[in-house]
Amino acid sequence: MVIPIDIIVLLIHLGSPKFQGIQDEECDHLIEVAKDKLQKSMVADSRTGKSIESTVRTSKGMFIRKAQDEVVAGIESRISVWTFLPVENSEAIQILHYENGQKYLPHWDYFQDKANQVVGGHRIATVLMYLSNVKKGGETIFPQSEMKESQLKTDEDSECAKKGYAVKPKKGDALLFFSLHPNATIDPRSLHGSCPVIEGEKWLATKWIHVRSFERKQVSASRKERLQGGNPQST
Repeated sequence: MVIPIDIIVLLIHLGSPKFQGIQDEECDHLIEVAKDKLQKSMVADSRTGKSIESTVRTSKGMFIRKAQDEVVAGIESRISVWTFLPVENSEAIQILHYENGQKYLPHWDYFQDKANQVVGGHRIATVLMYLSNVKKGGETIFPQSEMKESQLKTDEDSECAKKGYAVKPKKGDALLFFSLHPNATIDPRSLHGSCPVIEGEKWLATKWIHVRSFERKQVSASRKERLQGGNPQST
């Protein structure tokens, strides 16, 4: 049975008994850890698997080492319980910062190349944790969602958000979606992007989870940089 992306996109608000979102102090902690270490966000080249710069992704970001501290370890553990996927299958948490006009064009989190599948295989699930509110823009959009036509849009939504099913960033919320069907085939409807920030700034924490263990000790030092956090696919 093929389950459409619309059925398996889960938005968890602060206080949910399943995941409990991200507490305000946890959001602030992740931002504090990351803010002085941000670098230009990269993507993985679909031909070589190497990290490259791209105009499709204009944010800044950095990776927080797994279980770096009690806060990080606690978040990772709760994500594992929520998704029913083991911690060792996940990449390090990536912290992203979007300023005015910065965006990430629609893309897939599963891989187009074989090189990125050597360790861990495809990414099966993505968890997006919103660390801040955004005054306008910055929505997460699913352009191929079957629900996009039925979602009520308002003047508060950006023009970008009106082109698909959109989730507005709210501090403490977490969004879970799957890039693969239950039979492990890729799901093109998991196409998603980050709309440009129009007013304010957007802080986001991303956790990618693979179908198999994703542990750095299994890879050679020459691939350490690319695999210690991983990169989204270029488009």
